[in-house]
Amino acid sequence: MNTIIRKSVLSVAGLAFAGGVFAGPIAAHANPVDTKPVAVQTAKPQGDQSRITLNDEQTANVKAIIAATKKAGLPERAAVISIATSLQESKLENLGHLGDANDHDSLGLFQQRPTSGWGTPEQITDPAYSTAAFLKGLKQVDGWQDMPLTQAAQTVQVSAYPDAYAQWEQQATDLVAQHWNS
Repeated sequence: MNTIIRKSVLSVAGLAFAGGVFAGPIAAHANPVDTKPVAVQTAKPQGDQSRITLNDEQTANVKAIIAATKKAGLPERAAVISIATSLQESKLENLGHLGDANDHDSLGLFQQRPTSGWGTPEQITDPAYSTAAFLKGLKQVDGWQDMPLTQAAQTVQVSAYPDAYAQWEQQATDLVAQHWNS
């Protein structure tokens, strides 16, 4: 091999080796690909977390919310926000009129009000309808996918207790993880 070619090959090999030595440690500290389910939980839940034991009706309502979310073509994060909202509003119970215990004319899983344009009492107490109505509102919130759960829920619900939704994020996340593929 002539000297010029030999020096060129050795130079290229030397550069490749040096590049690997210097780039190797940098690449080793690069952020790994996040392999958790998409947007189920974007960050550590805010504040203290609450949890309740669900009965069969509440579990059926979780499944109805997940089915409506899938039908709307939305990701798991939308189901987490919806379930956390329903946990706060009704403990996942499809509430009818509660007389003096009602907050105005609020009904159903999300405590939606007919007088606020959410639908008729019959519609609002249909889990599929009420979830679709909530999701329609959620889709109108710019950047909801990246917001803290409580901010996304509050923007749709306009609650007197805007921070209360956050306490249900972990249980909602767990419920979606348990039932999304079932």
